[in-house]
Amino acid sequence: MTEGVETMGRPVLEVSDLHVRFPTSRNWLGRPTSFVHAVNGVALRVRAGRSLGIVGESGCGKSTLAQAIIGLAAYEQGRVAIDGQDFQAAQGKQKRELRQKMQIVFQDPQSSLDRRLPVWRLISEPLHIRGGHSNAELHAKAEQLAVSVGLRPEHLDRLPHEFSGGQRQRIAIARAISTDPELMVLDEPTSALDVSVQAQIINLLLKLQRERGLTYLLISHDVALVRHFCDDVAVMYLGQIVESGPADEVLRNPQHPYTQTLLAAAPSFESPLPTIAEARTGELPNNRRLPAGCFYKERCGKAASGCETRQPLQRAGDGPRHIRCHLALGN
Repeated sequence: MTEGVETMGRPVLEVSDLHVRFPTSRNWLGRPTSFVHAVNGVALRVRAGRSLGIVGESGCGKSTLAQAIIGLAAYEQGRVAIDGQDFQAAQGKQKRELRQKMQIVFQDPQSSLDRRLPVWRLISEPLHIRGGHSNAELHAKAEQLAVSVGLRPEHLDRLPHEFSGGQRQRIAIARAISTDPELMVLDEPTSALDVSVQAQIINLLLKLQRERGLTYLLISHDVALVRHFCDDVAVMYLGQIVESGPADEVLRNPQHPYTQTLLAAAPSFESPLPTIAEARTGELPNNRRLPAGCFYKERCGKAASGCETRQPLQRAGDGPRHIRCHLALGN
């Protein structure tokens, strides 16, 4: 069994022991001498038709994890499998087919859309790249996709800058579903939008999931959004998953000290969690030199004997929850 997030159904995405680091300095021979350790041994599994939310503070490695999964960031260790097939090891036609099974929607739609192309071309571009379609067929397909995301077909000859932020995100979503993907990675898809528009985009994504059986991996710092949108959640800290399980269970009754602190700091209209008095203040540690032992111990007021050793992500009891803390597990 894959260590980490475990959900029901056929696995669409499986990530095992993923490590991503970036060189920050080199010697005179051009060899790296120091690194940023962005992702440090992440393992997760997302099954068909489910939504998994990755939540954590800025700098914890969420977006880098998303980019590594989709193939936009290289990883030096670990495995990413789509429908059981190793994405990195795939070649040629198999690689292209796996790539079409997953798409990504970015935080800022304006920067991810070519401002020189009309919207119908942007929406149908993945199909154009695949080949085998005339311009008339691509335009007709773009119209169908535009209607499915709430855009007016008569506006498809316009350029992206003629649309509002929410409309541009709908364009990006239409483009992402054009290849009928199984997995969609959503990297902070609503954080650049007004609150009222955020709700519209989330409702659209939920509708598309019901209609198309999509599987979502949502990257977000918004705990309330993850609670509403996701079936399951994984909490990241310094490139590691520290707690995972069903979203409602984890977010209503957090067990890892970091998850407790994160949720206590999140605004909520529901009954707030009690303030975690034991939590120490401080910024995320420098990820150029990873802490020895538990990554969170320097900020955790509950740190005790045993925290000086590296903590594995372990199943809590017989349920689907996993926790990276020997104190929370009662060990």
